[in-house]
Amino acid sequence: MDRRSFLKKAGVVTAGAAATSALATPALSQDRRELKMVTTWPKNFPGLGTGAQRVADRITAMTDGRITVTLYAAGELVGAFESFDAVSTGAADMYHGAEYYWQGKHKGFNFFTAVPLGMTAGELDGWVNHAGGQALWDELAAGFNLKPMMAGNTGVQMGGWFAREINSLEDMRGIKMRMPGLGGEVLRRLGASAVALPGGEIFPALQSGAIDATEWVGPWNDRAFGFQRIVKNYYYPGFHEPGSGLAVGMNLDVFNSLADSDKELVKAACLAENNVMYSEYMANNGAALSALINEDGVTLRKFPDEVWAEFARLSEEVVNEAAEDDIGRRILASYQQARKDMAGWTKIAEQTYAEARGANLDI
Repeated sequence: MDRRSFLKKAGVVTAGAAATSALATPALSQDRRELKMVTTWPKNFPGLGTGAQRVADRITAMTDGRITVTLYAAGELVGAFESFDAVSTGAADMYHGAEYYWQGKHKGFNFFTAVPLGMTAGELDGWVNHAGGQALWDELAAGFNLKPMMAGNTGVQMGGWFAREINSLEDMRGIKMRMPGLGGEVLRRLGASAVALPGGEIFPALQSGAIDATEWVGPWNDRAFGFQRIVKNYYYPGFHEPGSGLAVGMNLDVFNSLADSDKELVKAACLAENNVMYSEYMANNGAALSALINEDGVTLRKFPDEVWAEFARLSEEVVNEAAEDDIGRRILASYQQARKDMAGWTKIAEQTYAEARGANLDI
């Protein structure tokens, strides 16, 4: 073969390879997705904010970077309570937050975070994963162009921080307290004022006196926010959030556009965080509670029986009224049946065991 013929053929091969490369590169880039996740949490906040970051990182890792999720904390892209609308309309691709923040859209969303005198963390998982909860949640969220998935749980929450002692029902009347969801409505019926504030706004409101009391999560998160520097009365148990589920909501069009394998990976990443976050709270709350009492001078107080009894009475009333339409009634009926079915086992197993163990340990 002469030199001129060789170069000509080599040129054809090179051009062909270049053409193939030019065609392959766009196809590769089309297979990769860059998604924006907004949250209702302060940036890097322990448990909640870091849990959202773990979901984003886990999806990115599990898909080998085919789906890269970038996290935006509350206020970085949209405000905390604007996350739902941002994802519903496609301005963002997914959120991590608490579903009861969206009760203004539909009261049914409350049931997938927590309702007063509702399910514990384990019971909530049982309902969502095995007793019809997920199907009802999917149906409700689809009306807002969303695909919801459990992606965290804080466990049972504390009753809250109060500037003054609560010794009677009369002491609750007139209090301005931060509490979202249906728990806030219970407070209003008690004669208190309930205020829904995102996490980042609670400390300054408590410090300025704009609110007299607040609940947030539990000892680990509460101490990180520094509530103990302002008030010293820390009440238990919390009637309003017995097992607070957190969620990822993905724009439904985005979710449906994913390959089936990637849909399953996204769901698996969220399910993993549901377990990781709950175990993280269990691991950290005890030490934080000890530090609050022994280092920070906080007084742990139990709500008086008459106050708790009224919490319970009004909670059932408020929760029953949350069913405003067909889907709401079906969610309520399913939730209440699952709670009834599981509560008996919880009482016989975990509750009785915890009481017996407590009597034999120095706690």
